[in-house]
Amino acid sequence: MSESEILETTEQEEVKTADEMPAHAGEPAAKPERKTGNIASPLEGEGIRGDGQARWYVVHTYSGHENKVKVNIEKMVETRDMHDVILDIIVPEEDRIEVKNGVKRIKKRKMFPGYVIVKMIVNNESWYLVRNTQGVTGFVGQGSDPIPLTPEEVARMGIEKTDIDLDVEIGDTVRVISGPFETMMGEVTEINPDKQVLTVKISAFGRDTPVELEFTQVDKML
Repeated sequence: MSESEILETTEQEEVKTADEMPAHAGEPAAKPERKTGNIASPLEGEGIRGDGQARWYVVHTYSGHENKVKVNIEKMVETRDMHDVILDIIVPEEDRIEVKNGVKRIKKRKMFPGYVIVKMIVNNESWYLVRNTQGVTGFVGQGSDPIPLTPEEVARMGIEKTDIDLDVEIGDTVRVISGPFETMMGEVTEINPDKQVLTVKISAFGRDTPVELEFTQVDKML
């Protein structure tokens, strides 16, 4: 799953409340559920698949409801004392410089409108809490099997610092995917795993130029 896939438009569903779980479009009608408090719980044998590890997941919301969803999830986590399985909820933002009447102003802008990023351990209760939060239309993934972000995606999105095990060697060709040399290709001449940087020889300005790049700024060419 790439960042471009995160930004793809998905079909909107009805806003779900804790007591409403209509079937997804194109899927069979949901089987009867038993309730645990106000959170729908799957029947025996239909548990949500998870590996017990805390990972970052992308949650789709109605555009403009991102901050409301964040607050609603945080309130539910507090009420149900689920801090150990739902660890963090963020709405990624970036600074944008706007010039009005000759005055520069820095404004916050959502990086991914219509999406909230949640760090959680996926199990039955945590999945249903997030999925049934008002304003949420679903996880990015297949049905009840949300797909976590990769460490590379987490680092590139600036969610948290993550060491990347970049599968490149000296002499490999990589493509630059961010920064001033974006879309350019070059040969790897040095790798520093401790600093998470590598040196790439790029042909620019009529000559080969060594450029130091972070692991998150390159993709290996197959």
